[in-house]
Amino acid sequence: MIRVGFIGAGTVGTALAIGLNARGYQVVAVSSRTKTSSDRLAKEIPGCQSMRMNQAVADSADLVFITTPDGVIPLVASEVRWRAGQCVVHCSGADSTATLEPARKLGARVGAFHPLQTFASVKQAIDNLPGSTFAIEAEEPLLTTLKEMAEALGGHSIELKAGDKVIYHAAAVIACNYMVTLVKLATDLWQTFDIPREEATRALIPLLKGTLNNIENVGIPQCLTGPIARGDTGTIQKHLKALNEVAPAVLSTYRELGRQTIPVALAKGKISIQQAQELEEILGKPDYSKNQLKGRD
Repeated sequence: MIRVGFIGAGTVGTALAIGLNARGYQVVAVSSRTKTSSDRLAKEIPGCQSMRMNQAVADSADLVFITTPDGVIPLVASEVRWRAGQCVVHCSGADSTATLEPARKLGARVGAFHPLQTFASVKQAIDNLPGSTFAIEAEEPLLTTLKEMAEALGGHSIELKAGDKVIYHAAAVIACNYMVTLVKLATDLWQTFDIPREEATRALIPLLKGTLNNIENVGIPQCLTGPIARGDTGTIQKHLKALNEVAPAVLSTYRELGRQTIPVALAKGKISIQQAQELEEILGKPDYSKNQLKGRD
C-alpha cells in the first residue's frame, strides 16, 4: 500500500487527505506552517502523524502532496531531501511541474494534481470533490497513480502539458471567480431600487442554477437566451441608457460582455450577420473580422 503524506494542511490538503483516506489510501503524515493545523488534520485520520518538519513527512511517505500556497511550493521543493523514486506532487492550478525541479534533480518523480473545484471551506471541498475534474501533469508510472486517485475520489482526469497550465487556470478563474464578481455587480444594481444584497442574491440564485442546468443539458451555444440571443437591439439600447444614468461604472463591463456574447448568438443561429453588426455598433464595435463570424451563413 502506497504511503501518502501532505505538506500543507489548508483547505485543499485537508480535503484531499480526508478524501483519500476515506477511499482506502494510507495517509501517514502531515506537516503545516502551524502545528495546530497539522494536529487538527492528523486527528481526523487514523494512523496519521502530525510532523513539525516537512522533512519528516518526506521521510515517512512514498508520495508527498505539497498543498501549500503556490508561492511556497518552490521553497518546499528545494529544502527537502527527497529520495530517488519518491513521488512529489503539487496541487497548483497555474504552475507546472517545473517548480518541483529540485525534487526531480534528486531522482524523485514529480507531478501536478489540481482539482478543478472551488474550495470555500473544508466541508464544502470534501462535498464538492466527487464529480470534479482533476488536471494532471506527470509521467508514468506516477501518471497512472494520479489518475487512479482522481477516480477513487469520484472524479475525472485530464492530462495537461506544462505549457497548458496558465491558460487552463485562467479559464477556471473566468468560470468560477468572475462569476462571483458578476453576481456582485448584479446585486449592486438591485440595490439601486432598494432591494438588499441578501434578497437580491436569493432571487438570482434560481436563475443562476437554471443557467448552469441549461449549459449542462443543452450546451453552448444553444443554451444562450436573452436580448443578444434574439437580436433585440431595442432592449440593449435601453440597458445602456439606464446603466449610464444609474451605474456608469458598470457600463464598460456590460458592453464588453455583450460584444463577447454576439459570436455565441451567431453560432446558435437565431440572429443574422446583419443583426450581429447592429449589435456591434450599439455596444461599440471592436472590429470583428470575417474569421470571427465564420460558420454563420
